Amino acid sequence: MTGPLDDVLVVDLSRALAGPHATMMMGDLGARIVKVEAPGHGDDTRGWGPPFVGGEDQRESTYFLSANRNKESITLDLKDTADREVLLRLIDRADVLVENFRTGVMDRLGLDFETLQARNPRLVILSISGFGHDGPDGGRAGYDQIAQGEAGLMSLTGSGPEDPQKVGTPIGDLLAAMYGAYGVLAALHERERTGAGQVVRTSLLASVVGVHGFQGTRWTIAGQVGRAQGNHHPSIAPYGLFRCRDGAVQIAVGSEGLWHRFCAGFGLDPDTAGLATNGERVAAHQRVVEVVEQVFADWDAEALLDRLAEVGVPAGKVRTLDEVYAWEQTRSQGLLIDVDHDTLGSLTLPGPPLRFFAQDGSEVTRREHAAPPTLDQHGKALRSWVAEDPS
Repeated sequence: MTGPLDDVLVVDLSRALAGPHATMMMGDLGARIVKVEAPGHGDDTRGWGPPFVGGEDQRESTYFLSANRNKESITLDLKDTADREVLLRLIDRADVLVENFRTGVMDRLGLDFETLQARNPRLVILSISGFGHDGPDGGRAGYDQIAQGEAGLMSLTGSGPEDPQKVGTPIGDLLAAMYGAYGVLAALHERERTGAGQVVRTSLLASVVGVHGFQGTRWTIAGQVGRAQGNHHPSIAPYGLFRCRDGAVQIAVGSEGLWHRFCAGFGLDPDTAGLATNGERVAAHQRVVEVVEQVFADWDAEALLDRLAEVGVPAGKVRTLDEVYAWEQTRSQGLLIDVDHDTLGSLTLPGPPLRFFAQDGSEVTRREHAAPPTLDQHGKALRSWVAEDPS
């Protein structure tokens, strides 16, 4: 259990995905994560399925397993006096507290930020909400797909403006987790200078707006409202998914130099009227698609990808998830890990996306990971630990 954060204790009061994914990221970096769950049913995602795995009396949701590796589980009733005292003792020892209750719930539980920081002035508190903690929509319940729609992402995703689509993963939750973990690390760094903790807030809304990228400035500066246009880039051409004889490939012709290479490799004139510059090609989007797909019509996908690599044009296929996890490149990057689960035995999980290297070039990435916990798996040990004198 080593890593850059192996001296950090995180008390995780969150459930569902944004908060748990944020704490899992910290756990991957070596932090000790104590996951506090409601007695009886635990984190909401323990019931999100199918698919479930394991026997009827020991079934686990694969959704829960996706966001809770490298954690310890304890069940506490936050309205019970004795359980509340256990929680407060955990908070007294903690470096970080993470919560994603609706705005006002922590206050009603007597766990308002002022009270917590009075007990533990070095405590960093991460609070994740749906739409922000204040403002006219502050306190709205936040679920990923609703946030994807409200934050504009669905209007940019789909085959066209009349076909809004959500992203195929709960990207709003995952982005809020990433921004939240990033904010916690910044607050911990500042604590080294000031000795004081602080509150970090983010939301699904803020996190999705935070990744609008060029689509944001396209509106705020140029006054253009981006719309969904399928699998093609709105500002670069040709860039997207193009059909070939037995399927489709993706290409990214992101510069005029690449356009000239592409044309040379497939017998096209790069100075064709109306297609000579990226701006012209974007304006003539449908014509570009027709020209490229006419060229690709005589190629099978594998041979076409080889040819694109030969001429130096970035390209790729669209893989299904089973193909991604069978791909040797995925495994070579440490993106699959094996863990031993308390009831399910050996499991393979998607792994953390970071690798670390020492100054001598040797890899020091954490290799051993703990499986997601069963409900209250560590409750007895944690209760004994907090009952000890922390001095």
